[in-house]
Amino acid sequence: MTEPKRTELLRGVIHPWHHDHFGHMNVRHYAPFFDDACYHLWAALGIGYDRMLERHGVHCVTAQASTGFVKELVAGDLIVIDGAVSRVGTKSAAFHLRMLHASTGALHATCDVVEVFFDPHLRKAAPMPQEVRATLEARLTDGS
Repeated sequence: MTEPKRTELLRGVIHPWHHDHFGHMNVRHYAPFFDDACYHLWAALGIGYDRMLERHGVHCVTAQASTGFVKELVAGDLIVIDGAVSRVGTKSAAFHLRMLHASTGALHATCDVVEVFFDPHLRKAAPMPQEVRATLEARLTDGS
């Protein structure tokens, strides 16, 4: 059996304080859910930030994030975010995240993220470690 390319990263609940004056979750509240999911993604791949820093002297920083809003969420909705590796570059990797309704499976939002490998001592982008590249390439998907 092959390992799935998409990985569940985060579950959450939409609360009334996420609402705006239109009665649905405001766009400002999607970012924290997706950002937390990115942290979980690295750990789910077995190469969390602490391990990456310890073994390779680098970690990742988000260079770009683009959110697509598909369907409103309201208080009481339960969400699940999954993610997949969509591109592997020289110094960066891209991920496609989906926010789904936990009960119905309906797609509510997407987030495409580019993470750049970063040397915290030099304070600049760094090449992707080969071990990390191998892990990412094994999980590369067509973005679906």
